[in-house]
Amino acid sequence: MEFRSDTNLILPLLIICCFGLCLSSAKDTITSAQFIRDSDTLISNNSAFKLGFFSPENSSNRYLGIWYLSETDVIWVANRNQPLTKNSSGIVKIAADGNLVVLDSSRRVAWSSNVTHITTNSIAKLLETGNLVLLDGATGELIWESFQHPSDALVPEMKLSTNKKTGEKVRITSWKSASDPSVGYYSATLERPNIPEVFLWVNETRPYYRSGPWNNDIFIGSQSMSAGYLYGWKLNLEEDGTVYLSYNFPTQSYFGIITLNPQGQLTCAWWNHEKLVWRRVLQGTPCDLYSYCGAFGICNWQSSPICSCLNGYEPKNVEEWNAKNWTSGCVRKEPLHCGGLKNGSDVTKDGFLKLENIKVPDFVQRSEFTENECRAWCLNNCSCVAYASDSAIRCMLWNRDLIDIQKFSTGGVDLYIRVPLSQLEKHSDKRRPKRFIIPLGVSKGMLIFLGCAYMLWKWTTKPTGKIYSRRQRMKGDRKQVKLNEQLPLFNFEELANATNNFHSANVLGKGGFGSVYKGQLKGGQEIAVKRLSKTSGQGLEECMNEVLVISKLQHRNLVRLLGCCIDQEENMLIYEYMPNKSLDAILFDPVKKKDLDWPKRFNIIEGISRGLLYLHRDSRLKIIHRDLKVSNILLDGDLNPKISDFGMARIFGGNDIQANTNRVVGTFGYMPPEYAFRGLFSEKSDVFSFGVLLLEIISGRKICSYYDHDQSLKKTQSPAWKLWNEKEIESLIDPEIYNPNNVNDIVRCIRIGLLCLQEIAKERPSVATAVSMLNSEIVNLPAPSHPAFIERQVIWGAESSQQNHRTSSINNLTVTDMQAR
Repeated sequence: MEFRSDTNLILPLLIICCFGLCLSSAKDTITSAQFIRDSDTLISNNSAFKLGFFSPENSSNRYLGIWYLSETDVIWVANRNQPLTKNSSGIVKIAADGNLVVLDSSRRVAWSSNVTHITTNSIAKLLETGNLVLLDGATGELIWESFQHPSDALVPEMKLSTNKKTGEKVRITSWKSASDPSVGYYSATLERPNIPEVFLWVNETRPYYRSGPWNNDIFIGSQSMSAGYLYGWKLNLEEDGTVYLSYNFPTQSYFGIITLNPQGQLTCAWWNHEKLVWRRVLQGTPCDLYSYCGAFGICNWQSSPICSCLNGYEPKNVEEWNAKNWTSGCVRKEPLHCGGLKNGSDVTKDGFLKLENIKVPDFVQRSEFTENECRAWCLNNCSCVAYASDSAIRCMLWNRDLIDIQKFSTGGVDLYIRVPLSQLEKHSDKRRPKRFIIPLGVSKGMLIFLGCAYMLWKWTTKPTGKIYSRRQRMKGDRKQVKLNEQLPLFNFEELANATNNFHSANVLGKGGFGSVYKGQLKGGQEIAVKRLSKTSGQGLEECMNEVLVISKLQHRNLVRLLGCCIDQEENMLIYEYMPNKSLDAILFDPVKKKDLDWPKRFNIIEGISRGLLYLHRDSRLKIIHRDLKVSNILLDGDLNPKISDFGMARIFGGNDIQANTNRVVGTFGYMPPEYAFRGLFSEKSDVFSFGVLLLEIISGRKICSYYDHDQSLKKTQSPAWKLWNEKEIESLIDPEIYNPNNVNDIVRCIRIGLLCLQEIAKERPSVATAVSMLNSEIVNLPAPSHPAFIERQVIWGAESSQQNHRTSSINNLTVTDMQAR
C-alpha cells in the first residue's frame, strides 16, 4: 500500500516537471499546448525583446506588448483599445481556430490576430527583430505578423507600406497619452506610391506634415535628412504592387526606434551594444505644418513674418494675412498669357522665376524628361504652373495650386515658378544693381578734396593702445560670427537710423549690460536692438556667447535672433520685436495683469516649458539657460511666451549631466542652492527657476523675498510652502484668475511648481516630466518636500567654492536684476 501511495505522488510530479521543461525549451514560442500568463514573458532568442503584460506609467491597466530591453521602450501593443484590469489574470494562447488571442480572467477574448482560413496547428514566435509572427506549425509558412499591424513605433526591418493596386496601407498611430496606449490622434503613412512621401495625419484625415518626395537617398522635403540617414533607408517595390519604406543599421550592435508620440512628434532612440546612446524629439517649426501659408504662399522660418506670397502673387484675404492668419493663401496678380502670335509666329509671354533651396509643393506629377525638356513642356502647356528637376526623380511638374512650400537654408531643390513676362521683368529690375554715375562737370579739385578728407578721417580715427587691442579682438569675433552664414550682420548706421539715433523714447528696457531699443528697418520690419554698454567689462563675452548659442536654435517659444552688429566699439544684438514686452511688465502691473486670465497664464506656462524642453532635450545642442526669470520671458502680440537672453547660457556635451563654475551668474531668488552655494549647475537648475516662474505666474507677485541685513546665503520657508502645509494654498492664487471651475487645475500647477523647487536637485522632475505633468499625462503627482529658496546676499570677492566647499560664498558672483523691456 505504501508503494502504491508513493507512486501516486511521484507520477504527477514527473508530468509537471516534463511540462515545465517543455515550456523552458521554447522560451520564444507559443504552441497550442502552451500559453503564457500575466506574470510570464516570451523572450526572443537574442534576449533583446520580450512579449508580456505591462502597465504604462501612472496606469493600472494591463496590456500585452513587446518591448526592447525594458518596459520603458514598448514597440508594439496588442489590446490597445481593450485593456485588462490590474486584477485580471490575462492569458496569451493559441485558440482552437488557430489564432493568437489575449483572454481576460473570464476567458473572454480581449484581442485576436483575427486571421480567417487559418491552420489549427499554428504556433506564435517572437523573432530576434522584435516581430511577433504566427506560423503554420507544419510548413512554417507565415500567417500573420505584428510588423504588419504596428502600434506607434518603427524598428529596423519593419515596413511602412502602401499598395498601388489595393490602396491598403500599413499605418503607425500614436498613443492617446503616455499612460494610455489606445489609438491616439496622430498617424503616419506612406503616400503617393508613384513618387513616395511620408505623411503625418491628424485623425487619419487631415494632413499634418509631409516629407517631400523620395529621391532614392532621402526625402527632399526633410531638411534634417541626409544621404545615409540612420545608416540605410530604402524604398522597394514588391511584385504585388506594394511600395514599402524601411531602415536598418550596418551591424547588429546598433538598434534604433522611431516613435510617433502623443503630441504628433517623431522621436528617435538609438542604442549601441544595448546601451542607449541618445533619445531625442525631431522638433520642427511652424513651417513644417502642412500648407501653413496656404496656396501659393511660401514659409521661411528665417524671415519675419514667416509667410509670404510667391512672386507674382498677393494675399487672397489681406485682413487675415495682416492678422497672421495665412491659411487662405495667395492669388495671382496678373493672369498667365501662355502663348500668343506675333507676325504669324508663336511667342511665349510667360517665364520662370527660380526659387532656391525649396521644399517642393504637394501633388507633384513625375516625368522622365530631362531638365530642359521639363522646362519646355511646362512652358508649352497652359495648365503648368511650376516645375523642378532632381537627378534621381527627374522632372517634377505642377498643374494645380501650389501647396505646402517651404524655403530652407540648405537642402531642398530649385523650384521654377511660372509668371507673366511683366512680372519677370519687374523682378529683374529689382535685382539689377544700381549704377552711380559721377557727373562729368565735377572738377579734379573736388575729387582731390574728397580724397584728402577721406585720408584725414582714416588718420584721426586710427585706433591706438587699449582701444586698438579691443578692436582687434572684435575683428576676430566678427570673423567668428561670419562662420554662421545664416546670421546677418548689421552695420551701426543702419541700426542708428532704425532707432532714431537710439533715442530715449525708443527704450524698451534697461539691464545689467545696456539698453534695449525699439527700431524699424527700411522695409518696415520692427526689431528690438540690445545695445551693450561700452563700459561693461563682460558685455562682449556675453554678447558673443548669445550669438553662438541662440543662432543655432529654432523654436516657437524661443526669441529669434535676427542678427548682430560688431562695429568698432559697438556690440549689439538684433531680435524680433515683441509688442507685449516682457512678462513682468504685465504680470506685476495691477492694471495690466487683469488681461491675463487663467487660460492665458497656463498657455504662457506651457510655452515656457516647451521652450525649456527644447533647450534641454530636443535641440541639436543641450543648453542650460542659467537665468530663467519673468523679465527674460517675452510676449508676442498673442501673448505667446518666448524665452530670451542667452548671454549666460551654457552648452553641454552629449554625455554631460552636471558642470561646475567658478563664476556664478544669474538672479538670486531664481537660483537653486547647489548653484548659489557650490557653483554646480545642470538641467535641474533651470527646473528650479521654472518652478519659481510657475508660482509667480499663478500668484501674480514675486515669490522670492529679499532682505539686505543678513550677509549670508540662507534658505527660508516660502509662503507657498507654508500655505501648502496649512492646506490654505488657494489663498496663493491671484484673485484675478480665481474661479471655482479652475481651482483644481491651478492647484495642480502650484504642486508642480513646488516639486520643481525641491532642495535636492535629483528629487526635482526633469523638464520632460514637468511637461507631462502639466498636460495631465502623469495623473498621480508625488507629494512635494520642503523647497529651497535663496535670498539675495552681498558677499563679493570671496574664495571659490571649488577651493572650499564648506564656505557659502562664491567667487566672481554676477547678479542680474533686469528691468522690463
